[in-house]
Amino acid sequence: MAKAKEVLKYSLSLALAVLLVWFAFRSVDWTAFLAGLKQTRWGYLFPFFAASVGALVLRAFRWQALLKSAGHRCGWLTVWDANNVGNLANVAIPGSGEILRCGYVAGRNGFADVLGTAVMERAWDVVAVFLLIVLALVLDRGKFGPFFAEQVWKPLSSGIDFPLWWLLALLVLLIAAGLWAVFRFRLRSRLCARIANALISIGKGFASFRGLERKGLFLLYTAGIWTMYLLMCFSMQKAVPDLTGLGLEDALFFTAVGNIASVIPVPGGIGAYHYLVALSVSSIYGRSWETGILFATLQHELHAVLILFLGVLSYVRLTLRTRK
Repeated sequence: MAKAKEVLKYSLSLALAVLLVWFAFRSVDWTAFLAGLKQTRWGYLFPFFAASVGALVLRAFRWQALLKSAGHRCGWLTVWDANNVGNLANVAIPGSGEILRCGYVAGRNGFADVLGTAVMERAWDVVAVFLLIVLALVLDRGKFGPFFAEQVWKPLSSGIDFPLWWLLALLVLLIAAGLWAVFRFRLRSRLCARIANALISIGKGFASFRGLERKGLFLLYTAGIWTMYLLMCFSMQKAVPDLTGLGLEDALFFTAVGNIASVIPVPGGIGAYHYLVALSVSSIYGRSWETGILFATLQHELHAVLILFLGVLSYVRLTLRTRK
């Protein structure tokens, strides 16, 4: 039964990815796309890949700090490999990599609190994306504000006859009621007891930030990670001739839009990222749809190639280490 649910979940996710890819590429003039590809300045890929690796390195340092605070002392290379294998899994099945990387680090014991540290990491990433959006709006509200209102918020709330905030409030109430029931009946129900104990362990891992000895360094890692993402986007702007004149504030906006697309549960962000980024390039900057697709495709696929390469290397290294 559980396996059937996983197959259904992956099938729906894959179908959504295919649909979004079709939406993104259906009106592409392939002659114009290939012409833009030939004009690409490939030398800017070196800073792009350097920033990509830099972000991954800082992510490993940041998670290692949280794990240490939660009582798990892991070498940096182990954390690096676990992150890379997790990223590789996420390309195939969204979300699966979080479980996988925690399993590599935790081994047989302490999985729940390790998962809590991973949740804490993602919580800080959500805060970072929110700050990016706010900063983009502050820098040029007239340009970016209408895009977020019309292309992101309006589609999310379309078809709902009541304010979206009410739906969010109802969801929060349902989660709160479920948590109350779990802890209220944990002494009477074995299932509730297991869920409650798991949630307590996850909570301990989530609270790992509070026990950090050097919180400033953790925040510096987080700022560095998102600075690397910003530099990745800026480098790719320079690589695509039609976007050369865009600045750092535009790279900031594209970074925010790209991470909004990553929330949509499709394998590796395929389709969702291409559509939203191409839409922003054409609607805000007046460039052709082909330019937007070229920009999104180069950035997404080259980063995916790096993730696949590092993921395979780390998987081989972890496998050999386990056998030894």
